[in-house]
Amino acid sequence: MTRATEIVRILWTTAFLLAVVPAGAAVAEDAAAQAETAGQVFFEPAVRPLLRAHCFHCHGEDPEDIAGGLDLRLRRLMAAGGDSGPAIVPGKHAESLLYQRVASGEMPPGENVHHFNAAELEQLARWIDSGAATKHPEPEKITSGLLFTEADRKFWSFQPVKRPEVPEVRQQELVRTPIDAFLLKKLEEQGFGFAPPATREQLLRRAFFDLLGLPPTPEETAEFLNDTRPDAWEQLIDRLLRSPHYGERWGRHWLDVAGYADSEGYTAADPQRKWAWKYRDYVIRGFNEGRPFNEMIVEQVAGDELVTSPLNDLTPEDAQRLVATGFLRMAADGTADGAVDRTEGTNKVISDTVQIATSALMGITVACAQCHHHKYDPITHEDYYRIRAVFDPAYDWKSWRVPNARLVSLYTAEDRKLAAEIEAEAKKIDAARLEKQAEYIEQTFQKELAKLPEDMREEVTTARNTPEKERTAEQKALLKKHPSVNVSAGSLYLYDKQAADDLKKMAEEAKAVRDTKPVQEFVRCLTEVPGKVPESFLFHRGDPEQPRAELQPAGLSILQETAGVDVTLPVNDPERPTTGRRLAWAKHLTSGNHPLTGRVLVNRIWLHHFGAGLVSTPGDFGYLGEKPSHPELLDWLASEFVRQGWDFRQMHRLILMSSAWRQGYAASPQLVEADPDNRLLGRMVPRRLEAEVIRDAILAVSGKLNRRAYGAPVPVMADIVGQIVIGKENLNAGRPGPVLPMHGEEFRRSVYVEVRRSRPLGVLSTFDSPIMEPNCEARSTSTVAPQSLMLMNSTFIVEQSEHFATRLLAEAGAEAPAQVDLAWQLAFARQPSSEEKTAATEFLAAQLEYFRQWVKDHPLPKTERDAQADPVAAAEERALQMTLASLCQSLLSSNEFLYID
Repeated sequence: MTRATEIVRILWTTAFLLAVVPAGAAVAEDAAAQAETAGQVFFEPAVRPLLRAHCFHCHGEDPEDIAGGLDLRLRRLMAAGGDSGPAIVPGKHAESLLYQRVASGEMPPGENVHHFNAAELEQLARWIDSGAATKHPEPEKITSGLLFTEADRKFWSFQPVKRPEVPEVRQQELVRTPIDAFLLKKLEEQGFGFAPPATREQLLRRAFFDLLGLPPTPEETAEFLNDTRPDAWEQLIDRLLRSPHYGERWGRHWLDVAGYADSEGYTAADPQRKWAWKYRDYVIRGFNEGRPFNEMIVEQVAGDELVTSPLNDLTPEDAQRLVATGFLRMAADGTADGAVDRTEGTNKVISDTVQIATSALMGITVACAQCHHHKYDPITHEDYYRIRAVFDPAYDWKSWRVPNARLVSLYTAEDRKLAAEIEAEAKKIDAARLEKQAEYIEQTFQKELAKLPEDMREEVTTARNTPEKERTAEQKALLKKHPSVNVSAGSLYLYDKQAADDLKKMAEEAKAVRDTKPVQEFVRCLTEVPGKVPESFLFHRGDPEQPRAELQPAGLSILQETAGVDVTLPVNDPERPTTGRRLAWAKHLTSGNHPLTGRVLVNRIWLHHFGAGLVSTPGDFGYLGEKPSHPELLDWLASEFVRQGWDFRQMHRLILMSSAWRQGYAASPQLVEADPDNRLLGRMVPRRLEAEVIRDAILAVSGKLNRRAYGAPVPVMADIVGQIVIGKENLNAGRPGPVLPMHGEEFRRSVYVEVRRSRPLGVLSTFDSPIMEPNCEARSTSTVAPQSLMLMNSTFIVEQSEHFATRLLAEAGAEAPAQVDLAWQLAFARQPSSEEKTAATEFLAAQLEYFRQWVKDHPLPKTERDAQADPVAAAEERALQMTLASLCQSLLSSNEFLYID
């Protein structure tokens, strides 16, 4: 666990413990019940979480090293005590050694640890004073390590997914899909219903941004608004789901949780990953092709274990399976840097990969068990290393391969044959050139030799023909004295320019032939070395220098007890050239019986349509996470997702066809007061567009968006003031040189822009683009001053406002009312109201007068004015362009543009 993660975890812990019982914990019902029991406090719900968070690390977690002989995992063990005697005296907290030690701050030991706070101490004292009772009988025998409690076994996210019945509701006319019934059931229980529906314009814009991440064009808006068919809405959704931009939008969501980056990170050098983009394209294509996501999970976790063709002659299908494993090569990897400690660096790569895979596919903080048993969730230290053992054969920390050593060429046998044939042709040209070169050199030498006295010529010829290393001192001196005879391939042009030009032309011919070879590309992937199965160990306290017990691969052990899931995995599948571990784990996750994977995925889909998941902590389905607001709906969606073949598009249809998603945001004041966080989902809440979508929408509205899909990333660089912008780096003595043309590539969608860890694109980072450390489970949304400053001053915004203005002039003409109409349609997908239209035209008139004067006061250079056919008309056009650009910039900076209603 990184230091930053630990700080966040401590802050969560504080909130968790100040409330005595964690919000969203499975023991909430017990806590409510105990509050009604006159002064009675029970160990399991009220005290054990405190001890587990603070004390188990030393007093019970490691059976080989229990500090002071005191095991705090059970009440009877505390009463028995350790080396210093009984830890508790029931009824007398002040006389209890446990209370004394934690109240004094002596325990837990250390300066940088989280000690008991006042509320926690009071809870501990109340428990002891009320008799130190347990709610359930304690086991007679206790196994080593983490003890699973009844609360752990009953925790909601570890239970099997059970498909509930769709509930009956009073407002049946509002039920378009089962989603509505589940939501209305809770709303009606509290006397509420859905908010009034959004307008058709709002729904259209909402659907475009939800599914494509782009605004509708005026033509698309008019087409939908004029479509009076009963199934117009359903037809629109299907049309959007067929768009190639759908995969770009939803692929970006998955790339967040995969931790996608085009550079290695870890060190300041942050070397680029030349071929990582192939994984990005795999994800986008998968969504566009509507592939079942369980298949994509299997390929991303174990695509190499499905490959049947040789790695040096891959079929296109097998090549894509290898590309898919890029999912497991997204963690920062600095191991190619010689200054990086190899043990520490390799361990970091593997641990980050485990964190990415488990958080993305199980939505639980398995990584917190790397150094000890999980302090809150029933995840043991052994569980962590059993899951890590799934990846050990491919990563093999004892026989490590640096990033470039893991690349696999996409050259096929046919490619190599063709390349060899082309190389043979090029070598013929090379041979002819070398022969011609030798002939030219000899001719030139003879000409220069003829200029010397005749009696010297034989001696000079002998010296010249003697290999350089074998020349005598006299020969060297002779050639130095007569440098004109030192004719070589490099100096031939000084004597015979025509000959040199002929040879250069032949070299270019050879290069042109070589350029026809098939381009050799590579895959950044994860593979195992056949026949090599490294041992897997538990690292004591997470230290790779302290391997302890050998462990075999397996899933989370708690699931064996709660969901009846067989968590055992093969050590080495005899039917495969690989161990089969990752393939077995991927099938375990996608079996349809795993309690986490389906729930986690549908929760993320819900999150991106409603702004918050049914579980508002999408990366933490454990005790510190929130309980689902609608657990029955979550389970129904998870089961439906599996029934529908793990099809994301079916989930989109189900959600977008619902009355719930089609609500407006104007709800009754009573509902807003009763449910300020909208956990009942009785209204829609305005959502700010993500960073990439803001940039893409601006480009779409200005008319500059380059819609070309797939391929190598658009590069980023530091400009002259150090801000990260799109561009090809062109350094001259370490400083930016002339700007190199991008030929429209700078206007491609943001998903294709290079994700350089050390170079976050300025226009994106301002609006909370994710930082991959190691991945992003849920984006944050901030409102800070730099966003306004960027919208006012950034070169990108200013330039796109000018392009937007140019588009208005070209498509709407010179009349202000028409310009305003088109501006509103492009920016907001609606017509302006009469008040807005009046205010905008008055604004344009005032701005035009201002800019006319400004243009007079700031004339163009004389050379430019002299080149104009009509300087007066040109000045007026310049003023009009600036006027419109100011309006356009205002629209692009408005909340209506930046938010989805």
